[in-house]
Amino acid sequence: MSGTPAAKPLVDLADGEWHRLHPASPLLRGGLVFIAIAGFVIANLRERVVDFFLVVFAPDQLGDGFGEWDDENDWGRDPIGGIVANNLVGWALLAVLVVIVLVIAGFWLSWRMHTFRVTPEAVEVRSGILFRSHRSARLDRIQGINITRPVFARLFGAAKLEVQVAGQSGNMQLAYLGSSLTDGLRRDILRLASGARATHGGEVPAATLPAVAPGQTVAEPIPGAEPIPGAAPVPGAEPATIGSRAGAIVGQRVDEFLAPELDPELAPPESVVHIPVGRIVGSTLLGGAAFWVLVVAGVVVAGILTRQLWLLFTFVPAAIGLVSYLWSRITKSLRYSIAGTPDGVRVGYGLLSTANHTLPPGRIHAVEATQWIFWRPFGWWSVRINVAGQSVTSSSEAAQRTLVLPVGTAEDVQRVIALLLPEAAAGGALAGGIASGLTGRAGRPGDGFSATPRRAVWLHPFSWRRIGWSGTAGIALLRRGALVRRLVLVPLARMQSVAVSAGPVRRALALSEVRLHTVMGPVVASLPVIEREQGEALFAHLADEAVLRANDDRSQHWGREAADA
Repeated sequence: MSGTPAAKPLVDLADGEWHRLHPASPLLRGGLVFIAIAGFVIANLRERVVDFFLVVFAPDQLGDGFGEWDDENDWGRDPIGGIVANNLVGWALLAVLVVIVLVIAGFWLSWRMHTFRVTPEAVEVRSGILFRSHRSARLDRIQGINITRPVFARLFGAAKLEVQVAGQSGNMQLAYLGSSLTDGLRRDILRLASGARATHGGEVPAATLPAVAPGQTVAEPIPGAEPIPGAAPVPGAEPATIGSRAGAIVGQRVDEFLAPELDPELAPPESVVHIPVGRIVGSTLLGGAAFWVLVVAGVVVAGILTRQLWLLFTFVPAAIGLVSYLWSRITKSLRYSIAGTPDGVRVGYGLLSTANHTLPPGRIHAVEATQWIFWRPFGWWSVRINVAGQSVTSSSEAAQRTLVLPVGTAEDVQRVIALLLPEAAAGGALAGGIASGLTGRAGRPGDGFSATPRRAVWLHPFSWRRIGWSGTAGIALLRRGALVRRLVLVPLARMQSVAVSAGPVRRALALSEVRLHTVMGPVVASLPVIEREQGEALFAHLADEAVLRANDDRSQHWGREAADA
């Protein structure tokens, strides 16, 4: 009997109704751990497992000595042998069957009890079987939306959506959704967060209706949820053979694996920065971690030559960890792209496991361009940002999201900063400040940055000529560093506070330090040395202008501002 069941109408996931996640979500969240544990146990007891099945299916193949058992000492060492020797095979199989049934039932209940909804005010998630939880993330607190597609989840056509909100440990995950539905849900959440309100009285805009291939499963609505008015049946719902359905699904999965993580139709081509593979590999090998790889490798070689084998047990694991780190840096930077979209800056990266995150306007609190000394001959830079809810102690995946440009040229840095701070970069006044901040130093014509007094050489003998600050279009620019050049840009509208301080040595030299406080993150905005009188004047200037800029800032309601315009 051939044919496909009647297709469900497409569901608007931002309609305010409760919806369920992808049916494979429990397996993708916790089932892989269960499978890994089972594989580990089987691998360690493989000989006894083989004997176990020989007893059941081929008892004639057992040797004469099989089944000898010491009840007193061998149960803890070889439980499978004890089961066979005591004729408990049937009970053991029944116990395994019960465990499997309980695990499947737990997965099913976990999926049934995990629901979410998107309202005009918040994203809400309800979960838990015995202990229920209800979490809510306000749309006006959203700092960004991340979509991750691990390689195993991509086989199921699933993706993880994470709503990043202000505050530590406040992020909310929807793991997992249908991959084709995730982009549409992100678009709807950002539309609501921008201040624009959806109108669900009529036909839903076509942008919210993702393309669904024949046989694809969409996120299942809770019974009673309203379907989209006038939604057409899923294309391909007509009778089809099992082979054609399987071929369509395989074809769609292949297309998803080959598709770029950032859709080039979302932004004009000239606003996209691409990173060549050679630059990614070269910058990784010339990075700070590669230096430690060479150090560890030298110690291991010296241990082998001097027959100090204890060094191998100490440093070989460290070398393996460093090599793994370098490899992950390379793979996470492959297919990297960044572009401006109507809802903010979108960054995509990854080879097999891919990810992309969207940074709405008005959420960037600090930007830093950094150049490691070994990158200087090639003119390479990296760019990091501070966003609320992203701490310096976050996981490696979260830390990767703060790296908006792994490696690029000075021109790439200009284009990326123009995407991150479009209001300041609109007039072109910021471009000159960025150019001077990247490679300039005091005393050069047209530098535009403040000069540091020569007595600062006692505190910063190599970098005192580079230390300085400038300001334009509501952006404070701070540069410093010789071994590692740094240029920090802080939008004054989102600066948290400013502080001026001076310890005993600085007071003796009539110097002070100015620090601009932002949300926690990898970027530290500080001016290490400045004339004491200039530091006091800078403190007062930044404090006053930050209040004025914050009062005039409307970037967080970008959708409402665009509609009014």
